[in-house]
Amino acid sequence: MIELSKNKNYTNFLITVKDRIRNAQYKALKEVNSELIDLYQDIGKMIIERQKENNWGKAIVQTLAKDLQNEFPGIRGFSARNLWLMRTFYIEYENNTKLQPMVEEIGWAHNIVLIQKVKNLTAREFYIKMTKRFGWTKNVLIHQIENQSFEKYLLNQTNFDKAVPEKYRNQANLAVKDEYTFGFLELSEEHSERELEIALINNVRKFLSEMGSYFTFIGNQYRLEVDGSEFFIDLLLYHRALKSLVAIELKIGEFKPEYAGKMQFYLSALNDTVKLEGENPTIGIIICKSKKRTIVEYALRDANKPIGVASYTLSEKLPSNLKDFLPSTTDLTNQLEKFINDDDATN
Repeated sequence: MIELSKNKNYTNFLITVKDRIRNAQYKALKEVNSELIDLYQDIGKMIIERQKENNWGKAIVQTLAKDLQNEFPGIRGFSARNLWLMRTFYIEYENNTKLQPMVEEIGWAHNIVLIQKVKNLTAREFYIKMTKRFGWTKNVLIHQIENQSFEKYLLNQTNFDKAVPEKYRNQANLAVKDEYTFGFLELSEEHSERELEIALINNVRKFLSEMGSYFTFIGNQYRLEVDGSEFFIDLLLYHRALKSLVAIELKIGEFKPEYAGKMQFYLSALNDTVKLEGENPTIGIIICKSKKRTIVEYALRDANKPIGVASYTLSEKLPSNLKDFLPSTTDLTNQLEKFINDDDATN
């Protein structure tokens, strides 16, 4: 038995069996979730139909909840509140042939969050796809919604469509926001780049939370030596999902085109001297106090290294002028459709 456990063929066989078991477990959980969502939709539908047929008011839900809990003691999910949510859930999707099948791909708790917090159906589709793709928990989903990830994904300015391999493109786009809110910093509106950097380091946990999931901190004023000359990167992070180093440059003024050239230099040096074997190419994020979107577009158009340009604010309120750049409903649909098609192609 001991010898067999060390046998390479047996080890490969064990891996195969484990994978088969995990796949079966996932399939079973998926089928259970699908059945549960179907059940809740049916209950919601039946409540509405009986209310119309018998002119029953709100009391029917309270009465039904009590009787169901008596009949199925110990089984959660049949409270009056949850029955009302089932009713709402059915109404939300009864005539939506596109989203109706998709809601079975995520959990009930996730669906309730989307109903309560996301009214735009295109945005809901985005969050459903992202929850399924990246395994977001309920709390992560709430954080992503409150952080306006959908809007910031559509607005963000990067050259990732051509500079990042297709397999990682969607995750990379989600890793860069259009704007970061550093409301946790006790800085006056007039501050230096060094003061901004030190303040972020002193609040590194909150900073990483604002950056998003999967970021870890490596260092600040990260030293690079190239041909006898020293260069220092403001912040160096690592993105665990992308398996990429992330270089960040902080600018307290408006974005300038030459910042992109300097970042390309840093990325080349990091790829050659710091990136480990098996890691993906380094990504750069230039965070400025403000930016003009057309200038950013031109600066990144011919850049061959993956760079994103974002702005930052010290207040919790997003600048109203960003609303002027929100795409039209048609543009939203087209861009989301492209995202979903790219995502499906990599699965």
